[in-house]
Amino acid sequence: MISLIIYLIYPSSGNNKTELDISPISNSTFNYLPTSTTSQIVSHKYYTLSYSEPHEQAEWVAYELKKEHLSFTNRKRPLFELDKKVRTKSAHWGNYKNSGYSKGHLLPAGDRKFSNDAFNETFLTSNVSPQKLDFNAGVWNRLEQKVRYWVGKERQLYVITGGILNGNLSTIGKEKVAVPKQFYKILLDYSQPEIKAIAFLVPHKESKQSLFDFVVSIDTIERLTSIDFFPSLADGLETQLESSSDYKNWSF
Repeated sequence: MISLIIYLIYPSSGNNKTELDISPISNSTFNYLPTSTTSQIVSHKYYTLSYSEPHEQAEWVAYELKKEHLSFTNRKRPLFELDKKVRTKSAHWGNYKNSGYSKGHLLPAGDRKFSNDAFNETFLTSNVSPQKLDFNAGVWNRLEQKVRYWVGKERQLYVITGGILNGNLSTIGKEKVAVPKQFYKILLDYSQPEIKAIAFLVPHKESKQSLFDFVVSIDTIERLTSIDFFPSLADGLETQLESSSDYKNWSF
């Protein structure tokens, strides 16, 4: 029997009833971070990323999403800013101008509406990747909404997402920001007593297909990216979760 001890950190109550003060996850007690092929891991208050300088974007963005994070508060969209924590400098937003591609959030701004600070933090250029507008607003948006739907059903998810940054990729802008041909999203549901995971690999084009058509094993994405997504899990559990593409335990 495989056991896994998980420590959860809950938001402080605070005196402000309109915004949640949700503390970042402590790596010492709650560490599901993937490995990095770039050795440039950047920790922000509400998410962590691994920045790939050759591709001028994150190879992955990882964050926790719980029911209390969900909010329908309307936030004013800020301007995109450079990520000062990226030591090699994150790509400038000007690369996207007249490129035909939108600045596609990896951590969706919609997942961080519970406070202005959390919302604004998603508008760093290290958190975006070139995405076709119809893909961004279409199938990718449907997947983001489905993730929030699952979280609203009392699930506590750890999300890892990014573009597949290999092969001969086209680029945009003076800094040659790579345009992924596929995007992935991996979800770890650590709600007790059943711990499960699901992974999606979505071609970079608009699609009306059902989301379950894009379900693959985590092992598949690891082979494409050379990233170990859950190295801190017990080996038996990691093998079990990463080898499966069974989605019967996830209601669509």
